[in-house]
Amino acid sequence: MSGLLKLKTAAELRQTYLRHEMFPTIFCDGCGLGNVLNYTLWALDELQLDLDRTVFVSGIGCSSRLSGYVNADGMHTTHGRALAFASGIKAAQPDLNVIVFTGDGDGSGIGGNHLLHTIRRNMDLTVILVNNFTYGMTGGQAAPTTPIDSFSTTTPYGNIEYPLDICALAQTLGAPYVARWMINQPYPPIKSIAQGIQKRGFALIEMLVPCPTAYGRRNGLKQLETIWQWYREHTILIDDYEHIMHFGSPEERAALHDTIKIGVFQDCERESFEARWATLVEQVKL
Repeated sequence: MSGLLKLKTAAELRQTYLRHEMFPTIFCDGCGLGNVLNYTLWALDELQLDLDRTVFVSGIGCSSRLSGYVNADGMHTTHGRALAFASGIKAAQPDLNVIVFTGDGDGSGIGGNHLLHTIRRNMDLTVILVNNFTYGMTGGQAAPTTPIDSFSTTTPYGNIEYPLDICALAQTLGAPYVARWMINQPYPPIKSIAQGIQKRGFALIEMLVPCPTAYGRRNGLKQLETIWQWYREHTILIDDYEHIMHFGSPEERAALHDTIKIGVFQDCERESFEARWATLVEQVKL
């Protein structure tokens, strides 16, 4: 990655990477999924990734529709099974770049068991997990990441379950690359997606994406500026969080209770499934 990204315009990205017949998109105003797609394409362009050697895989949900917009090979699979299909593709053709678009429900709820074991195997996949705190496409139900006390179609009196921290889970399971970003600023997620693609092993980039329609309108965040401002006020960089926890006043530390940490949580090296498989094959041949 260069020190300063030279980004193509949206028109240039659309001409180079997208299926023109898929427009206009199905996404609601202000949801931010278009931003996630743009950031991914900018990362691909920065790396000059060969789209003929790249496969996009997704499950079911708003975010899982993203794979269909990219003018490359892709699979729109069943609900919660994107990582299972992606693992099969990577095991059969380890030289391919496999990028997965999934959501907090598709990836950590219905597909939660696949998430655990794909990380455990350390499959060489780049997973862009869009977290909008809800099952946006299927009715606005509570998801594993829905904040406590939030309202949804299945929690009309407020959610009483603690939300799942997907990045903490991936970090604990030993994923070589784990990051979380909001979409308000493009440069950190673009750089992070590119780093995830380059990382040999499992890379998870969680994107916090506003959902004004399903989540926002039930939680006083229907207006676009209001919900985007909520993310600005409720997220904090890891370094700033740690500084306040060590040196801040009791009042400052107490104020961190409702904040979500963003940044790169883990960036390390760990032998991938594909590398171990190649070694095993050579040993069997001998």
